[in-house]
Amino acid sequence: MAMNASPLWSMDYLMGRWHPTIGDPSPMGWFTVSAYLACAIMAFLAARPHFERDRRPFIFWGIVSLLMLLLAINKQLDIQSLFTEIGRQIARHQGWMEQRRTVQFWFIVIFSAISITGFIVFAYRMRDLFKRFRTAFVGLFFLLCFIIVRAAGFHHFDEVLQARFLIMKMNWVFELTGIFIVLAAAIADIRRTHALRVRVAR
Repeated sequence: MAMNASPLWSMDYLMGRWHPTIGDPSPMGWFTVSAYLACAIMAFLAARPHFERDRRPFIFWGIVSLLMLLLAINKQLDIQSLFTEIGRQIARHQGWMEQRRTVQFWFIVIFSAISITGFIVFAYRMRDLFKRFRTAFVGLFFLLCFIIVRAAGFHHFDEVLQARFLIMKMNWVFELTGIFIVLAAAIADIRRTHALRVRVAR
């Protein structure tokens, strides 16, 4: 009864046991954050030369830069755990904790559908750039799949992500692969733009 009397929309109640902290203080955790930040910086540098000449690539790389920055922040603040805790607190308050697995399943289905649909819409809106930045789109899709799998959090998925390839966990391999594919695409575009400027200057 005391649980049901708790103020549902109180942030103290909704946050439950979650509190801001460093989610992964390990060397690999900070390396991944650094990779995200490096990718955000390179995407920003790739966007700058396009501002005056062609706004579409500027918008594309600007969105990628912002996304990488947000993922870097989330990597250590672990915001998804806050949403998980909020869902758990709501379930406790409303008395459907026993059905939470079903709710989690449908949440993941809806989240996955929205995420993939959003990516397809984004790719369609940027379809004129798809061939030019195909590598970047591949890297972004790789990261999207990783995020969906992590959000699912099902036991068998967790076992796959915690498995090791040589000395690296598979979740490191999946996440860093996506990051470095996008990073490589940003660097390639910076070089291409610089080479074009040199040709024009001559």
